[in-house]
Amino acid sequence: MKRRHLILGNGPAGVVAAETLARYAPNDEILLYGCEGVPPYSRMAIPYFLEGQINEQGTWLRKGEDHFARLGITLSEGRAVAVDQAAKRVLFADGTSSDYDTLLIATGSSPLLPPIPGIDLPGVTPCWTLAEARTIAKRLKPGVRVVQMGAGFIGAILLETFVQKGAQLTVVEVGDRMVPRMLTPRAGNLLRRWVEARGVAVRTGCRIEAIAPAADSPLLVRLSSGEELAADLVIVAAGVRPNISFLAGTTIQRESGILVDAGMRTSDPAIFAAGDCAQAPDLLTGQQVVAAIQPNAVDQGRVAAIQMAGGQACLPGVLAINVLDTLGLVATSFGQWQGVAEEAGGSGVEWCDEARFSYISLQFQEDRLIGATTVGFSEHTGVLRGLIQGRVRLGPWHERLLAQPLAFVEAFLARAHYPALLAA
Repeated sequence: MKRRHLILGNGPAGVVAAETLARYAPNDEILLYGCEGVPPYSRMAIPYFLEGQINEQGTWLRKGEDHFARLGITLSEGRAVAVDQAAKRVLFADGTSSDYDTLLIATGSSPLLPPIPGIDLPGVTPCWTLAEARTIAKRLKPGVRVVQMGAGFIGAILLETFVQKGAQLTVVEVGDRMVPRMLTPRAGNLLRRWVEARGVAVRTGCRIEAIAPAADSPLLVRLSSGEELAADLVIVAAGVRPNISFLAGTTIQRESGILVDAGMRTSDPAIFAAGDCAQAPDLLTGQQVVAAIQPNAVDQGRVAAIQMAGGQACLPGVLAINVLDTLGLVATSFGQWQGVAEEAGGSGVEWCDEARFSYISLQFQEDRLIGATTVGFSEHTGVLRGLIQGRVRLGPWHERLLAQPLAFVEAFLARAHYPALLAA
């Protein structure tokens, strides 16, 4: 019997899920819903669009205009406002609705807009959608004064765009360092030194308290430190939250995201979730976490689709992976990069060459590497991911790495490539 698979969200998770369903259930009906009025695209490509390296079509996830039609996937427009679980029906903002046999929620996330005076003024905007990127591109000229709210992962990506376009950029971060949810204090401050040396002004440990029109500039930004900054453009990059408010009134279990198991199933057997809105088991701890990264979204979308088609698939667990290139300085973090307490078997080591902007932190639990942070290492960091994801027992290499953290490649070759040693 022909079934209808409804996918809310046409980002990477939704697109891969639709394509996977077309492969595993080619005779079924597949509806892929977006709500921005543009073809499915990658938000990660927006900085390249702003820099002028690509046009809008260059941001599309699939370049062929007939790609989805050839696969039997129907592209639709609609913003979900409610889910009727009993009727298996999704209601949309325009008053229409769509029934489903299986439903995948891949609605992603939206920028946080702090409740501060002036946050809704012209010239104050997130940089999250193509529509917002178009607005920013019109204003982005050499010498334009930009104040960016937030130096997290998204903010650090956008930072390079504004520098490349010749803007006068000031970054304001409430945390005590740059990218505080990805980098250790020493690593975050190393990144700060790097960007400041390239003309970016950085203010940490303070927040934007208000934005107002000004007589001699479009905007005046007041910081909690008392400093005032003239600005032509204020970019809001203060974090994101999953788009799950339309699930109010349903029985679908959720916390910060939609709770799912290893097969991306929610508490409703007909409903699945994937990507930025899904809260899935962590590989190392088993605790359910939101891991808002594109590779994770793709993997979850594929697994959800196989399950929706009646197959069997699961993920062993989410691994936090962050790779960031900021003005040529590469920073990474993997797994439990903050480490665990000594009483839980935790140990760790840091190494830093300040002059060369090189840094590494390794975090262990017993003799397993569970987390790592690097700055300035553009090669071999995949080895750290492999040691963590493979839950490799390091044996005597644990003590060696505590003494010589740069020997992680040798540790990988000695332990991960030889199964007989793994059991030692």
